[in-house]
Amino acid sequence: MLSLNRKIHRAYSRTRDGNFSLNGLMGFDMHGKTVGIIGTGKIARILIHSLRGLGMEVLAHDIYPDEEFAAKEQIRYTTLDDLYRKSDIISLHCPLTAATRYLINEDSIAKMKEGVMLINTGRGQLIHTHSLIEGLKDKKISAAGLDVYEEEGDYFYEDISDEIIDDDVLARLLSFNNVIVTSHQAFFTAEAMHNIAETTLQNITAFLEGKPLVNEVKSEG
Repeated sequence: MLSLNRKIHRAYSRTRDGNFSLNGLMGFDMHGKTVGIIGTGKIARILIHSLRGLGMEVLAHDIYPDEEFAAKEQIRYTTLDDLYRKSDIISLHCPLTAATRYLINEDSIAKMKEGVMLINTGRGQLIHTHSLIEGLKDKKISAAGLDVYEEEGDYFYEDISDEIIDDDVLARLLSFNNVIVTSHQAFFTAEAMHNIAETTLQNITAFLEGKPLVNEVKSEG
């Protein structure tokens, strides 16, 4: 979000080539802007706290709103349409379900503010990529930060730098200078990897010892 706003990725590439021009690098003050957060789980709440520290207004949407949290952070839960209409930046943190698949599509993008920034660190299929590309081409979307991609399985976590990307949609995304694509690395810290390993071992131990599985995921059916 910060890199897209202040064009850090472009400035980094330029200065390595000796280009210190400021042309095309103007950003905006985040203080006072409105950010829409879709899904208010643990990670989203940490982000919300940080964004409130920057002086941003936060609109949130969740099928299970936590009004106590909202009062504490001075944010407001609202409808998706209201969030689309008022947000300068929209960040996705909801799980992928039948209801959220392609949540961001041609219709929802049409409801958004001109020049909205989209951030997706959730799941690739939350965004209909063709609609995202059209929104970028039409300048409706000013920038996009994607840590996930709906067809990432053949590419992410692999080094294909000596090959040609034959996914035309991914190649088109990578061609935009106002799009940052990373390889599903938002979770990838030393602390997070330690916690994942520790939780996995605790789950295995609890299963073998017949203890309650506190992290069990049950089928909705």
